[in-house]
Amino acid sequence: MNSVLTRPEIQTQQTMLDRKAILRRDRGYWAVRRAQDILLSLLALLVLWPVMLIIAIIIVIDSPGAGPIFSQTRSGRNGKEFKFYKFRSMCPNADKMLDDLLDQNEMDGPVFKIKDDPRITRVGKFIRKTSIDELPQLFNILKGDMSIVGPRPALPREVEQYGDYENQRLYVTPGLTCYWQIQPERNSLSFQEWLELDLKYIQDRSFKTDWKIIFKTFGAILGMNGE
Repeated sequence: MNSVLTRPEIQTQQTMLDRKAILRRDRGYWAVRRAQDILLSLLALLVLWPVMLIIAIIIVIDSPGAGPIFSQTRSGRNGKEFKFYKFRSMCPNADKMLDDLLDQNEMDGPVFKIKDDPRITRVGKFIRKTSIDELPQLFNILKGDMSIVGPRPALPREVEQYGDYENQRLYVTPGLTCYWQIQPERNSLSFQEWLELDLKYIQDRSFKTDWKIIFKTFGAILGMNGE
């Protein structure tokens, strides 16, 4: 199987990982990758801060009533919770509207997603499509809450529904991008397929795999493969 999967290659069995073996194998890799995360996130913030400032201003103009940055509690490595940052792409009262939309959920498992979510603003549709909304997570990477590559961080209410199988995606630091992020039709994947991609990444982790995913992420952004 290739190190970066296409959908027909995604496994659907329930993979169980040897956590102790992974921890022993990855010690040196973790230390060097942390240094890489700090360097790359700092460089990205230095280069992109004018773009980020313009996006923030446009968000406030398009949808006043809340700040341009949306923060939310997410679960990181070993379930440790942290404040997760995104550019705001929804109306200010989006969280309060969620309960009324739960019966329209188009994803299986603990994840919530619907097409044409009425909470998404005009600017929000564009920044999601281009994945620009994820840029504030560079601060999460700098702080050490996240890495550049890793499973996407889950909501605590989703983690509460995890069993031993699902909890394996919490073995490593969550990331800005991952195997799921670079799939051509990622939002049509089932939660099982998404999870198997995360577990495959945890098994395959290396600098070579990370950089393949990073380069493919640029392609996904240019192709506007976001939500």
